Amino acid sequence: MDLLDPLLLARWQFGLTTLYHFLFVPLTLGMALTVAIFQTAWFRTANIKWLHLTRFFGKIFLINFAMGVVTGIVQEFQFGMNWSSYSRFVGDVFGAPLAFEGLMAFFFEATFIGLWIFGWDKLPKGLHLASIWIATIGAWFSAYFILAANAFMQNPVGYQMAADGHRAEMTDFLAVLTNPVALAALPHTLFAAFMMTMGVIVSISAWHLVRRRNIEMMRTSLRYGLWGLIIAFVGVAVSGDQLGLVMVSTQPMKMAAAEALFNTSCGADASFSIFTLGTPDGTSELFSIRIPYLLSFLSTHTLDGCVEGINDLNNAYATQLFPQFADQVNGNFAPVLWVTYWSFRWMIGLGGIAALVSVVGLWLTRKKAKREVPAWAWRLAIWAWPASLFAILVGWVFTEMGRQPWIVFGLMLTQDGVSPSVPGWSVLISLVAFTAIYAILAFVEVGLIMKTAHKGPDPLPGPGDPDPTDHALEDTPTTVY
Repeated sequence: MDLLDPLLLARWQFGLTTLYHFLFVPLTLGMALTVAIFQTAWFRTANIKWLHLTRFFGKIFLINFAMGVVTGIVQEFQFGMNWSSYSRFVGDVFGAPLAFEGLMAFFFEATFIGLWIFGWDKLPKGLHLASIWIATIGAWFSAYFILAANAFMQNPVGYQMAADGHRAEMTDFLAVLTNPVALAALPHTLFAAFMMTMGVIVSISAWHLVRRRNIEMMRTSLRYGLWGLIIAFVGVAVSGDQLGLVMVSTQPMKMAAAEALFNTSCGADASFSIFTLGTPDGTSELFSIRIPYLLSFLSTHTLDGCVEGINDLNNAYATQLFPQFADQVNGNFAPVLWVTYWSFRWMIGLGGIAALVSVVGLWLTRKKAKREVPAWAWRLAIWAWPASLFAILVGWVFTEMGRQPWIVFGLMLTQDGVSPSVPGWSVLISLVAFTAIYAILAFVEVGLIMKTAHKGPDPLPGPGDPDPTDHALEDTPTTVY
């Protein structure tokens, strides 16, 4: 292995920076909705508890949003730095949804977040509430345009090849925006983001409750997080099922790799493996533990459906569909099997663990519970956030690694997208620099969020304390941020 291989280093750099950026995206999407819900509760009930929760989780939202903006800028630079061949090939198509994301959705989102931050004492309560809801919708639109761009890499639509055959030209922007992969990925991504956010809320609330701090508010946010996590997990499962059906029809190799299914199977033979060992060359199976019919049902929604295997797909790709690329990949169009196989299972397993924590938490904190919640249960609940976080991260790894060896499925191999004139040492320097900078940013981000989370919301006013809605809120609203 050449350690200065520009392709290898460029892939590592993009993978690391993208995963780091993706730490902030789902929390922004989910926390914006949470803050909007909490502020709506305060607007409707006038209960000061909801105002304190709005401000508290609003601080975490803004810290995360700012860091997400900083880390997201790097992604665009890398297209020109390390992936110029890819940029030239797909720029006419990729540029449109990215432009809409930056010029419309993000601008929309950032503007109303600014109004929300500085408008506490300057805007009517209803208009101020509307600003956070509009910012939330803007964040969701931003996510959709990004997913539409990414969906073209998974399932190219709405394009034609240029006369020189080296560039894709957009012919139908609506087709790009309504790509079946994007339509299926949006609810899956939003539910996953909400699940991760609920994990953060559960973890923070449990940390305070085990120390008996802000019990009334933290119990409220805990129950909200527990119920929200279960609802989000169900939403992830249902939307993931629909996304799986789209994946089978557009990228059958990804499904075969997720299952390490080497030969086409039908009915009972199309089973879902809990554990599989394969040969070192990744061409056949040695041992597995399987559930009959399950893969057939997941892939076709029937018990007698057929699922294409890796070997049959490789043969079809090499001889019929993409023979011009066969020599470059040595006839093997499958991704790295151990990555896709285990990331698919870790995604499901970690999400299930987070949901299980919620079920246990709801049972232990129910109103009719006869025993006090044990300390170990609070400490267990703190793990809801790491479980949901890593579930969404490995899910993204599966999505992107499962597309390999393609950078644009069926049109361009990843190895053909790298910048031809950028030497490996140059990529290595930028990789080391970005890694160091991101490590510093991670330290700052975690430190700020941990400090805010440990401090917790302002305590509820006592009988003799002034009402914050009459004094502090109007006098010094922006200092809380």
